[in-house]
Amino acid sequence: MESRFDLFENELAARFAKRFAGAGLVIHDSPLPKSTQELVSLRASQINGCGHCIDMHVKEAAAAGESAVRLHLVAAWRESTVFTEAEQAALALAEEGTRTADASPGVSDETWALVRKHYDDDQTAALVCLVALINAANRLAVITHKKGGSYEVGMFAAAVRG
Repeated sequence: MESRFDLFENELAARFAKRFAGAGLVIHDSPLPKSTQELVSLRASQINGCGHCIDMHVKEAAAAGESAVRLHLVAAWRESTVFTEAEQAALALAEEGTRTADASPGVSDETWALVRKHYDDDQTAALVCLVALINAANRLAVITHKKGGSYEVGMFAAAVRG
């Protein structure tokens, strides 16, 4: 399946992408740990079937020192021993915040309590915004059939900051 539409070749979409990427920079530069940012982005992207975003976040996480074991176990984080309680709270928030249409009640009070136990206000704000942003990014890529496999580490940062 070929990509349907290149959002970066369209003037309107390119203007939107610049602002969208700017929102991503706010989260990237937040006090939320970078490893947590990548794990959350990866998990939401797995749920949404976004090959492009999975490719990006696996490669960025690995380049930042994330272990292959942890990356392989993100999809089964509940059945794994390699994630901290704080990371588990963030992954639960990512799942519950992503699966809002799956007859889910949204984010449970239990998950919210765990998030608040482990993250301060700025980290919580970044986490909530990240879940929203990665879901939007997934939808842009899935709708246009942007494929995974060609992402190179640093491409996003270069496009945004360059």
